[in-house]
Amino acid sequence: MEKGSDGFVRADQIDLKSLDEQLERHLNKSWTMEKNSNNKKKPLDDSCINYSTATVAAAASLSLSNSSVVKPRQRHDWEIDPSKLIIKSVIARGTFGTVHRGVYDGLDVAVKLLDWGEEGHRTDAEIASLRAAFTQEVSVWHKLDHPNVTKFIGATMGSSGLNIQTENGHIGMPSNICCVVVEYLPGGALKNYLIKNRRKKLAFKVVVQVALDMARGLSYLHSQKIVHRDVKTENMLLDKTRTVKIADFGVARVEASNPNDMTGETGTLGYMAPEVLNGNPYNRKCDVYSFGICVWEIYCCDMPYPDLSFSEVTSAVVRQNLRPEIPRCCPSSLANVMKRCWDANPDKRPEMDEVVSMIEAIDTSKGGGMIPVDQQQGCFCFRKHRGP
Repeated sequence: MEKGSDGFVRADQIDLKSLDEQLERHLNKSWTMEKNSNNKKKPLDDSCINYSTATVAAAASLSLSNSSVVKPRQRHDWEIDPSKLIIKSVIARGTFGTVHRGVYDGLDVAVKLLDWGEEGHRTDAEIASLRAAFTQEVSVWHKLDHPNVTKFIGATMGSSGLNIQTENGHIGMPSNICCVVVEYLPGGALKNYLIKNRRKKLAFKVVVQVALDMARGLSYLHSQKIVHRDVKTENMLLDKTRTVKIADFGVARVEASNPNDMTGETGTLGYMAPEVLNGNPYNRKCDVYSFGICVWEIYCCDMPYPDLSFSEVTSAVVRQNLRPEIPRCCPSSLANVMKRCWDANPDKRPEMDEVVSMIEAIDTSKGGGMIPVDQQQGCFCFRKHRGP
């Protein structure tokens, strides 16, 4: 496991494979010993055996007296007690799993279950990579504390013997399942909110407040030397007061001291900075670019480049400096934020704390929102206010 020159651990290089295999072998041996001992006292139906976390802990303690058995890994400070977790209905689906509503220790939570496929259908290298990515996400998220960042509750990396309570009883957690537990935000994804307002658009005051929430959250992440790397409206969630909170740190990384250590096409088409699309080294300024695209999307309640393929966007953004068209009704104060953030040169993009100051200075008292679709007829050049 490597450390950078600034002392940060490269979470994406943590290799848990050997630790997991050693722990699994030890626990299987310990459980077999316990089961055989119980069978001598009283026959038990297998369906009545419940290897809870307490059993795991007891089994693990047996190894302390046996030097030939590898000691189990220590529990991370972010690990939850699965017996306190109740999983409810699915609220979202992704490539590797699902997001459920749930309750943890009395709190309303969202539970991200990661399913890496049936045992034997992935190589050891693939499993090790996925586990490292999971640990990376958790190691980044659990240290964060900001009103515009989704609150992390805890997580657990799948291992035998753990059970999760559902409304229909208990279910076992296979070794290929992991979960992340975070606060539940009833407003859903910002993208869905924008889609709902696609025709009537948002009042300028709302646009600025949403953008400011995002900017403050990203500024905080960058102050913690964290690059999100997938800033988009799908990864921004709304609470009941419509406060925006940044979520999904699946590809977030502690910023490398050497920009050459951060390369590769990480992100989502349409939001990706030119240097990322081109496979060049990048830093936190890739988040600033993505934020500029998000501000345009928030103002317009529309999608950037909806009709272009990946190759077309890559070519146009990198070689022709393609950017979304800013409507004439957009106030120059906000248009300037977009333009500065999506500058082709990362060094010319502002830091996020400067972006926060720029947005805080915007005057919303005279309106300036996007013209609703049903009013986009005729000439608006002489209107005093461009929109609400």
